[in-house]
Amino acid sequence: MTTTETGASARYGAFISYNHADRARARWLHRALERYRIPAKLVGGEAAFGPVPRRLGRIFRDLDELSAASDLSAEVRAALAESACLIVICTPAAAASQWVAREIALFRELHPDRPVLAALFDGEPAEALPLPLRRTAEGAETEPLAADFREGKDGRRLALLKLVAGAVGVPLDALVQRDAQARVRRVTAVTALAVCLLLAMAGLTILAVRARGEAEARRAQAEGLVEFMLTDLRDRLKEVGRLDVLRAANERALRYYGEQDLATLPPDMLARRARALMTMGEDALEAKDVARARTAFVEANRVTGALVARSPNVYDLVFAHAQSEYYLGLLHFNANDLVSAETHFEAYAALAHRLMAINSADRRSAEEIAYSAGNLCSLRMAQRAVKPAVKLCAEALYAAEAVVRRNPDDNTLWLEVANRQGWLADAERQAGDVGALLKLRREQVALLDRMVSADPRNARNRRLRVWAERALAKAEARAGNGGEGVARMRHAISELRTMTGMDTENQELATKLHEMEAEMADMRRGKL
Repeated sequence: MTTTETGASARYGAFISYNHADRARARWLHRALERYRIPAKLVGGEAAFGPVPRRLGRIFRDLDELSAASDLSAEVRAALAESACLIVICTPAAAASQWVAREIALFRELHPDRPVLAALFDGEPAEALPLPLRRTAEGAETEPLAADFREGKDGRRLALLKLVAGAVGVPLDALVQRDAQARVRRVTAVTALAVCLLLAMAGLTILAVRARGEAEARRAQAEGLVEFMLTDLRDRLKEVGRLDVLRAANERALRYYGEQDLATLPPDMLARRARALMTMGEDALEAKDVARARTAFVEANRVTGALVARSPNVYDLVFAHAQSEYYLGLLHFNANDLVSAETHFEAYAALAHRLMAINSADRRSAEEIAYSAGNLCSLRMAQRAVKPAVKLCAEALYAAEAVVRRNPDDNTLWLEVANRQGWLADAERQAGDVGALLKLRREQVALLDRMVSADPRNARNRRLRVWAERALAKAEARAGNGGEGVARMRHAISELRTMTGMDTENQELATKLHEMEAEMADMRRGKL
């Protein structure tokens, strides 16, 4: 039983009010609330509604359709009377529902001192919050705080914690902190168990080496566990910022993989090994640990090369080898070792064309053609090979446009087109073709304008539009169109000021703003 601040007992920890068009959301929220365990360090402490319980308790969710009824059922009325709080799933459908409105009104009438919480799942607040939520019991206008489950807002975990904090009567910060600590402990415990199992499997592999069949089975189990650690477990650790926990296991796995005779291993085991190694390398790159990334990618390349040597026309194996060539090329390119980067980027391009020959219908084939041409475009730009750079950058743009024509609803592909327009514009600037440069930069800004108009809240797209408009402003000024350049730079600066005002801690944006203000001053003096 749950105890409220009035001292009365409640049969239900919460009553979920919802329109039956939102039954799937209600079912998910019901399960999430009933399964949630309040962190032990908060349990028993004093809160706004009495001692903090271990769980919210039973959650009431009406399972029956009410469309044929003229009023709330007796069961619903009884459940409202015996609930510690009311949680309203807010969507446009809920806002239009007379039953949701009646449940809110009745709960407030029965329990004026108990919390009514909003869970916003869809639509803007003005169209999704039922009218009784936007008014007090006395009828005055109010703006209730809502747990915002919408994509790009609070996120499911934080929104759920907001509801629990409101239902129990504890500060949200305390619940978030304790919940994060509890999750880290749970994930760390799982990690420790996984590492112990890995060591145990490795030991079993050694013991079983004389029995080939059993040895292969044990080795497969050990490598399956490694793959689990580097995929599912890795994702969980990323959620709590603890990828460092896997570092020792990664290094041990690298030593294990480096000692294997690839000629004796079956293809499925080799493919699993390559995936694990690529994952290790990506994590190392993200952590800016270049040496560890190089070790992983070199070994991955050894594995994928062995796979392709055995089966040169198996699509997924060729694709995997292409990725390992790309990553090695990227490492050399970032280190300014352009000769070595060229070797791997050329190999990547050849593999991309092999993918197209094997299966031109697979979307990845066209994408890899575009990416590989883009890599070589960047390389030629760095080498100051102007004519080859223009040719390759144009090929990369053409390939990106071909991909997006087949998938016009994929915004990531449109961003790749904008990126390729920028690279080709830079190549044309090196070649001295001012007309082509201006045309490409204007097309790039127009494309990003359309994307921002379609999704005004997308901060990434807004930033990219600012950078593109900055580049176009400088190009206009250098072409003799000083007034147009200043006007475009002023517009980009205005947009960036708005963004820095919303993200005052972002030093990168602040630095870019100062740079652009200095560039506009130079434009006005005719010095850019």
